[in-house]
Amino acid sequence: MEQHEHRVAHEHFETHAISIWFFIGVVLVVYGALILGAGIYGLFIPPAHEVVLGKFHAGVWWGALLFLFGIIYVVKFFPKKNKA
Repeated sequence: MEQHEHRVAHEHFETHAISIWFFIGVVLVVYGALILGAGIYGLFIPPAHEVVLGKFHAGVWWGALLFLFGIIYVVKFFPKKNKA
């Protein structure tokens, strides 16, 4: 009887599990938005001291890249509803 309860609990867990990649995608979207926002802010209000490679605007590119990868992960691993 105990083995049956364990199997039922295990099956219940599998049907409601959310992929860790979905949460990683959410974190990438949040970090990407923050870095992108800081990079765009830096475009309009430049720093007081010039940064050596500041003309490449790494914050904008890096933030956009993180945001894009995060959106891809969220869409690809979005939890699906079971019709059980």
